[in-house]
Amino acid sequence: MGEILKIALPNKGRLSQKIYELLNDAGLNLDSKDERCLKLETKDKKFQLIFVRAADIPNFLDSKVADIGFTGKDIIVEKEIELDIVKEFSFGKCDMVVAIPEELNIEDVSQMPNDIRVATSFPNIAKNYFKKLGKNAKVSEIMGAVEITPSLGFCDCVIDITSTGTTLKSNRLKIIDKILSSSTVLCARPDLEAEKQIKLRSLIRAIDSVLDAKNKKYLMVHIPKDKIEEVKKFLPGLSCPTVIPMHNDETKVVIHVTVDEDKVYDAIDNLKSIGGEGILILSVDQMVK
Repeated sequence: MGEILKIALPNKGRLSQKIYELLNDAGLNLDSKDERCLKLETKDKKFQLIFVRAADIPNFLDSKVADIGFTGKDIIVEKEIELDIVKEFSFGKCDMVVAIPEELNIEDVSQMPNDIRVATSFPNIAKNYFKKLGKNAKVSEIMGAVEITPSLGFCDCVIDITSTGTTLKSNRLKIIDKILSSSTVLCARPDLEAEKQIKLRSLIRAIDSVLDAKNKKYLMVHIPKDKIEEVKKFLPGLSCPTVIPMHNDETKVVIHVTVDEDKVYDAIDNLKSIGGEGILILSVDQMVK
């Protein structure tokens, strides 16, 4: 069985649930998780899941308590811990921005005073940012509700993450610069043992197969044998179709193809128009390339 691969993931929130479901779909065979559960092993004893704060995941990897982890790219940059980012995901996207009160007559960071007061949950990023600008900013670390601090007179600007900018606008803040873009990433210890690297590669392959199958449908249809080329015109992905002869009808074949979910009904209409019959549509759990 070998060494168990320890995976750190956020302990709460929508991101935690999304990653948990992704791992389950990838074949880890996880039971329903109790909110109070902070550690569990898969049924095959190959993986152990550790549920911690997303902001602490780089530290857990650095101390070798965990081998790999799911967290935000922004958090890794902030922690300044050397980790290997092995996969980036399309979910959990956000931008780290500089925002100031709307009433301030400042449109560019170069117009900020030298001794500007800054509130942020990312003090290292903030200090490095203002150092590059040549400003002696006073950076205060605030864990949560950063957007309200300028209206309380605590600071002159904030550095915070945002997905839509709605929360900043509701607190009468305007964005004057973007520091970085972030999304959910899977990271690993740079000194990960060879055996665990093999398990990691297998896990990534399984995750990719789930993501590739998302929003796909598996379509099977009986069509006249002489219509195969015509099918290719409205299903461009059918460059090399899986074609199976019919047992009792030499004039027809069975075609198997994967179709984008939003194109299924158009595909059905087109298939029916050329004599397609016995159309079967199935969900796709995984697609291994």
